Amino acid sequence: MDTPDTPSTARIIDHWLGGSHHHPVDVAAAGALEAAYPPGPAVFRDLRRFIGRAVGRLHALGIRDYLVFGAGIPTCGNVHEHAPDSRVLYLDIDAENIALGREVVAGVPGVEYAFGDLTDLSTVTLPDWNGSPVGVAVFGLPVFFDDDTLRRALADLHAAVPAGSHLAFDFDSRLLTDHPQVLAMMGEPFHMREPAEFAALLGPWTLTADGIRPAAAWGLADGESPGAVPTNFYGGLASA
Repeated sequence: MDTPDTPSTARIIDHWLGGSHHHPVDVAAAGALEAAYPPGPAVFRDLRRFIGRAVGRLHALGIRDYLVFGAGIPTCGNVHEHAPDSRVLYLDIDAENIALGREVVAGVPGVEYAFGDLTDLSTVTLPDWNGSPVGVAVFGLPVFFDDDTLRRALADLHAAVPAGSHLAFDFDSRLLTDHPQVLAMMGEPFHMREPAEFAALLGPWTLTADGIRPAAAWGLADGESPGAVPTNFYGGLASA
């Protein structure tokens, strides 16, 4: 692939996670973001650890098929690394992410990367699950959708997956409004929510007993501490 001249959010995150799939333009952009919001790298590392705990919980429940929407770059502790002996379909609408993602997972048994739009499931060729529960992940994605769009998309997902499936999610809280410079630098219209607001959008999905908690604290073992990471992001699981 040609060296890009504009940064990518997915590649910036890869840089913060210690990956190798980024370019100088992404490192420069990451530095500017860190100057505006120093906790950024630590927050994203905690979000990736949350993904590991959430997927580990689903794997322990016996789920062996996963759909990951808005997948970005599937490295550094992404879903397939926490779900051994499983089938994982990474999905995105960004052509660069798809091309790079296919390179990353090439040759990994059971793992594929394809185009797929959370808001239009007709764009996704759903695997044959034979009625087995599925794990659906929407990590880092809800912030890009308004309430009506997200509510409809989650309801469509619920209708499409077998009974017993689970939804793993995280979302941005309004604490990020305290950092307008960062939001301006990201260049996207973000839809931030508090836990009760997000829960109201889940529709037919039922939250697990853990509920919605700060992502850095969700699913920690007794005695584990989330550290001093800002509570900017929340996460949880919900069942179909």
